[in-house]
Amino acid sequence: KVQLHTRVVATGKVGAKRMAAAITESKSGRQAWGAKVFVDATGDGDLAARAGCGFDVGREGTGETQPMSLIALVVGLHADEIEPFIGGGVSEPKKRLLAEMKRAGVSPSYEGPTLFRVRDDLFALMANHEYGISAVDAAEVTEATIRARREVHRLVDALRSLGDPWSEMRIVCTAEQIGVREGRRIHGLYRVTKDDLIRGARHEDAICRTGFGMDVHSTDPTKSRAVYAQERAPVKAYDIPLRALVARDVDNLLMAGRCISGDFLAHSSYRVTGNAVAMGQAAGTLAAVSAATGAAPRDVPWHEVSQALDRLNADYPAQ
Repeated sequence: KVQLHTRVVATGKVGAKRMAAAITESKSGRQAWGAKVFVDATGDGDLAARAGCGFDVGREGTGETQPMSLIALVVGLHADEIEPFIGGGVSEPKKRLLAEMKRAGVSPSYEGPTLFRVRDDLFALMANHEYGISAVDAAEVTEATIRARREVHRLVDALRSLGDPWSEMRIVCTAEQIGVREGRRIHGLYRVTKDDLIRGARHEDAICRTGFGMDVHSTDPTKSRAVYAQERAPVKAYDIPLRALVARDVDNLLMAGRCISGDFLAHSSYRVTGNAVAMGQAAGTLAAVSAATGAAPRDVPWHEVSQALDRLNADYPAQ
């Protein structure tokens, strides 16, 4: 059963280390969802935190977290006219777009503004940072969202004032929710670290291999409003092991997505969407095997999980 528009608010437990239910609130009121095994795919580790799991937040030592960004979809642009400004991971188009914005009299809170072409004349614009916002404070996230929407409109209006090729640029929509790069990192049976990325760690129970670099957006706008180049060490393709998805402090709880077990710098790499897809499939598969066999997730043999993934025709590095 799928139920949307629902938030986890508490858990029911049997003893100190076993969940019996996830408790939610929605327009239907308060409900309890019982299961043998649970998967926290909330991004911010909401379920795990409410179940009593240990976790880390932000940079070790300071707790500083990466800023949030609000994506906007825009139209009225022609790719052939703005080609020098279109780019994803390439720096020069970002520098040109930043210069255009400053020429229009505005300075974005993110100094690596980016235009991504979606199709035809539809583009995604990422041009703002909201610094120092707690992903688990609703009031802070609300204020950040309002500020970000205001800024995105101001930036687009400024570009349009320059005339061609921006004269017909219009916002179609902004994202329903501001993009959160970082919330809680739940303690698991294995902790993915910066060293894993640098040495290209391999694991027998690898469920995902990623080569995405360390991508730390500035945590302090007084020092930088872009990406910290000094924190970008060379990264070799590395494995994320299944153990990093298994909660340390609750026996029947798994994690998937950016809330898995890792350190600050490793998280800046594995937090991206493609990795979350593979983690979700692996966590769901382990949960199913655990529920069917009665073994706790940490006690399920890897070969049983890999066989289940094979039956799904899943592509994973430990095949």
